Amino acid sequence: MTRVKRGSVARKHRKNILEIASGFKGAHSKLFGAANQQEKKALASAYADRNNRKRKIRRLWITRINAAARENGITYSATIHNLYEKQVYLNCKTLAQIATPDAYCFSRIVRVINTNNIH
Repeated sequence: MTRVKRGSVARKHRKNILEIASGFKGAHSKLFGAANQQEKKALASAYADRNNRKRKIRRLWITRINAAARENGITYSATIHNLYEKQVYLNCKTLAQIATPDAYCFSRIVRVINTNNIH
């Protein structure tokens, strides 16, 4: 079997990893082994936190809608249920964007979905 010399490829790989880890503290930015582990951990955390950010933003929308809905004497779950029954297609993001700066408009929406309720 022929010998494959990969010095330049390995050097390029190590240099790339150390460039990515350049902002890390101590040995994590100087030594390849530590930098390689830290870079993998950083990428894994970044991936997980992108999903956690979506979760946190959704919780924030729900909190804002619930606060605005309770000012109008109704809970979040009842608001969403009535929207569904009246076939008003407003998602949580849109409702939160309406509820936060424009309380009057949100109260009008709540009034519309609560009229003629069978419950």
